[in-house]
Amino acid sequence: MPKLTIVIASVRDGRGGEAISRWFVERAHLHGKFDVQVADLKQLKLPLLDEPHHPRLKKYVHESTKQWSAIVDASDAFVFVSAEYNYSTPPALVNALDTVYQEWTYKPVGFVTYGGISGGLRAMQMTRTMVTAFKMMPMVEAVNIPFYAQLIKDGVFTSNETHDKAVPVMLDELLRWSEVLRMLRQ
Repeated sequence: MPKLTIVIASVRDGRGGEAISRWFVERAHLHGKFDVQVADLKQLKLPLLDEPHHPRLKKYVHESTKQWSAIVDASDAFVFVSAEYNYSTPPALVNALDTVYQEWTYKPVGFVTYGGISGGLRAMQMTRTMVTAFKMMPMVEAVNIPFYAQLIKDGVFTSNETHDKAVPVMLDELLRWSEVLRMLRQ
């Protein structure tokens, strides 16, 4: 089975990403076509671009970068569970993307975004542009969650029918693309 890494992109206290990612991980397991793992950027604590060499060289000296490189390298597809910060991508996700380079190449990425009225759409658009520089394939299909705070109670996210229907559609596309892009990575 292809390995799907769900990246929790927000690192601040009180973030909605933990509850939303727990919900999404459950749905990804029910989908049953991926080996699912979670990479929480808050737990990984990646320093801000502290490697002495350019990431394209893969000459990492810091353990945190080596660990992150191994996670990204071993993955066949990604889902970024991402908030919207000031109409854009969370800084921790930008840093995580920039920390490594070749490990991202020819891998598909889906988005579960959350925010206010936009549901994180603006962050998703900004991140889509970024990931194409890594030769990643961003999915058109996505799960967008507007007014997410109203859907979290006691740390549990309660989805609606729209969210639930969007998940398998996005995961099916990720699966298709992960199979096709695997050939380019070999």
